[in-house]
Amino acid sequence: MTSLFLDASYLIAVENADDQHHKTASRHWRDLLKSSPRPLVTSSYVLVEVVTLLNNRRLHSKTVELGNNLLSSRLFNIVHVDEEMFYEGWNYFQKYKDKTYSLTDCVSFVLMKKLGITEALTFDKHFVQASFKRLP
Repeated sequence: MTSLFLDASYLIAVENADDQHHKTASRHWRDLLKSSPRPLVTSSYVLVEVVTLLNNRRLHSKTVELGNNLLSSRLFNIVHVDEEMFYEGWNYFQKYKDKTYSLTDCVSFVLMKKLGITEALTFDKHFVQASFKRLP
């Protein structure tokens, strides 16, 4: 069964009731968990991004709970970005000067290509620009 990549924009939308995509993400997340869930992959960079953004919105307790759930769940595989992957992401970032990709986006794209993942749980248009399918 093919994995799905879990992006920061999706996680933030699920967890933050004030997010513009919260209703869509929450509904999609519930439906995803009810069906036979596919393995979910994310990166340590995505986790850092989510923790930073949620904590900046004064959601520290929720952030800690989410982080601990992600780190301990068998449903999620968090790939820790090493030096090699960082530089591959950095090279990707430099190559696409016409895009507004973040470095985290570029590392995500490299990771997805390495693992053969074609779909991402995200609200970020950059995944589509990088030729990935965006869900929901």
